[in-house]
Amino acid sequence: MICFCVLALIATTLNAKTLPQKFDKGAFYEAMKSGDLDVIEKELEVVRASSTPNKDGYEGALLMRKAGLVKRPAEKLKHFKAGRIKFDTAIMADKDNTEYHFLRLAIQEHAPKIVKYNKDLEADKEFILKEYKNLPQVVQQAILDYTKNSKLLKAQDFS
Repeated sequence: MICFCVLALIATTLNAKTLPQKFDKGAFYEAMKSGDLDVIEKELEVVRASSTPNKDGYEGALLMRKAGLVKRPAEKLKHFKAGRIKFDTAIMADKDNTEYHFLRLAIQEHAPKIVKYNKDLEADKEFILKEYKNLPQVVQQAILDYTKNSKLLKAQDFS
C-alpha cells in the first residue's frame, strides 16, 4: 500500500512537470507588461508548448519584448530579428487580427529607432479603435492598461 502511494506521488509530480501549461492571455499580457526577463522566459516556454492557434504571433511579440531586456547588443538584435520574423509572418497570415495590431503598435511605439520598426503606428491605432469592442475582455483590459504608458492610445479613445 505504501509503495503504491509513493509511486502515485512520483507519477503526479512527473506529470505536473512534463505537462505543458495552458496558454492564458491574461498571463501573456502580464508578462509583456513586466520588465522581468525571467517572466518573459517562462511565458515563452508556455507559448512554445501550447497549441494555441496564434502561437507564432505571441512568441514573436515575446521575443521582441525580450530583446529590450537582455544586456548585450548582439543578443538584443538577435532576439528582435527572430521575433520580428515570427510576428510579421503571423500578422501577414491574419491581417484582420486586432490583437496583433495592438501588439505591433505596442512594440513599435517602444522599439528603438535604429531597428526601423515604426511604420504602422497610425494604421494600427485606427484599426484598434475601430475593432476594440469586438475583442475579448482580457485584451480590452490589456489595451486600457497600455494606454497609461502610450503616447498614441488614450483611455478616453475607448469610452
